[in-house]
Amino acid sequence: MKRRISLLLVMVLLLSLFAAGCSKPQEQAPASEQTASEQPTAPAEKTFVTILTGGSSGPYFAIGGAMSNLLNEKVPGVNSSVESTGASVVNATKVGEGKGELALAMNDVISYAYTGIEVFKDQGKIENLRGVASLYPNFVQVFTLADKGINSIADLKGKRVGVGAPGSGTEVNARQILAAYGLTYDDVQEDFLSYAESVEQMKNGAVDAAFITSGLPNATIMDLATTHNVKMIPIDKDAVDKLAAEYPFYSLETIPGGTYDDKEDVETAAVTTILLTREDLSEDLVYNMTKAIFENLDVLKQTHSAANDIDLDKVRVGMPIPLHPGADKYFKELGK
Repeated sequence: MKRRISLLLVMVLLLSLFAAGCSKPQEQAPASEQTASEQPTAPAEKTFVTILTGGSSGPYFAIGGAMSNLLNEKVPGVNSSVESTGASVVNATKVGEGKGELALAMNDVISYAYTGIEVFKDQGKIENLRGVASLYPNFVQVFTLADKGINSIADLKGKRVGVGAPGSGTEVNARQILAAYGLTYDDVQEDFLSYAESVEQMKNGAVDAAFITSGLPNATIMDLATTHNVKMIPIDKDAVDKLAAEYPFYSLETIPGGTYDDKEDVETAAVTTILLTREDLSEDLVYNMTKAIFENLDVLKQTHSAANDIDLDKVRVGMPIPLHPGADKYFKELGK
């Protein structure tokens, strides 16, 4: 009996060992069958957005910087930075070449770029430019010192005049406005100077008057007004009407008295600052950037007073190029 029990126990033990050896370890599910929560999460790809502006003392740089901060805070995946440039002409060229995703520029210059005329005649049309929104008027500010005895554009004949940086939007404005008064560069001593250079040369007595096209107030003119009695030279309605007949982007605006040293309002011509982008940017990206900017206009207005004139009802007014589908979608949702 004992032998039978022992033999039975040995057989049970052998069967147990055999069953254990035949069992397979549980296989791990293929990676494709793992749940999303089990798979490692790849870091989100960053989209770099460079905003092209203007001189560091102007409203383009200040407003562009505020826009850049908004995109970094409000648009997931966007890494935005701001670049100081020679403004409108440079910005149109760089955006066209893919060296910037957003840019501030004047609508007249962008019209020239898109159609390949004026300062873009040699390089040709830049047809991949697309609009985001019209923003605010840019005032053509022709200024002098009160003791110069210059009271009108006609009085600039024979004077030393800063007409803007070479190839800039301001320089084109200066040339066209002089023409509206029957003057050319042959009638003045033109000097191609940036905003800061014009003010510096006026302080030194090297120029008698200068053109600056920007929002109000312009920081460089404000700087001049701290030490000199600044006088704004009007561009009257008849001249603006004559300009607008040939160049529809011009409008009549008023520089309010007290902006600088003038106590009375001064009539002048204006063009519109626009925000532009490239055709190849995705609809979603431009939609999200437009939404972030226009849902936080109070931030821009706190940055520079020029932004106080940004109006949702005027985002398409004066736009010389097709609107980007992303911006168009956002404004249509608002009924604009």
